[in-house]
Amino acid sequence: MRHDRLAVLTALETQGVAPVFYHPDPQVCLNVIRACARGGAPVIEFTNRGDFACDLFGEIARELQKTDPHIILGIGSVVDAGTASLYLNRGARFVVSPCLIPDVARVCNRRMTAYFPGCGSVTEIGQAHELGCEIVKLFPGASVGGPDFVKAVMGPMPWTKIMPTGGVDPDAASIAKWFGAGIVAAGMGSKLVTDAAVKAGDWAGIEANVRQTVEAVAAFRAK
Repeated sequence: MRHDRLAVLTALETQGVAPVFYHPDPQVCLNVIRACARGGAPVIEFTNRGDFACDLFGEIARELQKTDPHIILGIGSVVDAGTASLYLNRGARFVVSPCLIPDVARVCNRRMTAYFPGCGSVTEIGQAHELGCEIVKLFPGASVGGPDFVKAVMGPMPWTKIMPTGGVDPDAASIAKWFGAGIVAAGMGSKLVTDAAVKAGDWAGIEANVRQTVEAVAAFRAK
């Protein structure tokens, strides 16, 4: 199954929650990723971390394409075009950066792949739009102004689609605050996929936590 840019964007907005995850063991990664997908979040951001991370990603992506082709695996923490290309070649279906990098946007556009750059100002968001980015990552979400910042941006630029990472918790109150301000999705790391659950191999617990969060987003949107 080939997930094109529009399919990826639609799937991410639909689930509302993007699990952000890294582990050096490929089997642990597969278990966590499958648990997230079963919980209703098949779009998952793997973190580019340390030596040989792209080889690890390639191994995981190759396996998932065989066994779970509905899962949409992307790569995060990409800060240069060369690294983006390495991951695109290993099956990454979207690319996420902590900052806005025009060269990465161009590489992704050549491959018609979604790119979510980290933005912390209205100027950066405008530049991201100019580079063809559909969804911008607000980073670090809580530190650059939180839901109030989102609300302020949506006034003059109502077409903006914002996905914060950092500061959005998997509980109803946090979800209401952020989604009420106008975000389309949120990246969530260790609060969603907890270190304790990973260490204990509690895949069912991770699945339940993800499902609860995805359902909380859906419930808020249905109001």
